[in-house]
Amino acid sequence: MHNGHKPVGILAIQGDFAMHAKMLDRIRAPWKLVKHARDLEEVSGLIMPGGESTTMLKFFTNEGMGGAITKFAAQGNPVMGTCAGAILLAKEVLNPTQERLGLIDIAIERNAYGRQVDSSVRAGECPELADRPVEMVFIRAPIIRRVGEGVRVLGRCGDLPVLVEQGNILAATFHPELTEDETIHRYFLKKCLIKRFGDGVIEPWS
Repeated sequence: MHNGHKPVGILAIQGDFAMHAKMLDRIRAPWKLVKHARDLEEVSGLIMPGGESTTMLKFFTNEGMGGAITKFAAQGNPVMGTCAGAILLAKEVLNPTQERLGLIDIAIERNAYGRQVDSSVRAGECPELADRPVEMVFIRAPIIRRVGEGVRVLGRCGDLPVLVEQGNILAATFHPELTEDETIHRYFLKKCLIKRFGDGVIEPWS
């Protein structure tokens, strides 16, 4: 591992943060639970997990976490949101509208696939990241309805964009941590290393 490499932060307010930790353990990547704004000083990137976006927003308001994450991202640190985390990162939220951080120029519709009983496991395509289908778990998932001009679509499932990127911000409408597929987490970790050490880094978790 590179000397001085900080762990990846996992927002641990609510939601399935433990599953992200298990995935990072699986690929032997260091991680730290982020529960307070000051914890962001000790991590190289931040994963915002699925869960209840409205519950997370209440905590953001009470604890000042929203402003801290916005500042963290403005410094160029990578941030990845999955499902509810993606909703919080979006510039525009529909069905209904709600407060958000506005860090990636997408419009996203909450619970767009239907109720939890309608959850599913599907195969999507991420051609820039993997030369094979990527397993994707959708649970009360949102749908990205608009992709801004500066946003890259890295993954699709059917006709829908499900993995998008704008600079240091990565948003997925599915749950990569609930599969055996390491593609998305490995890509995010590489973004964290490039931010800290520059191009040409060797993955320490290989």
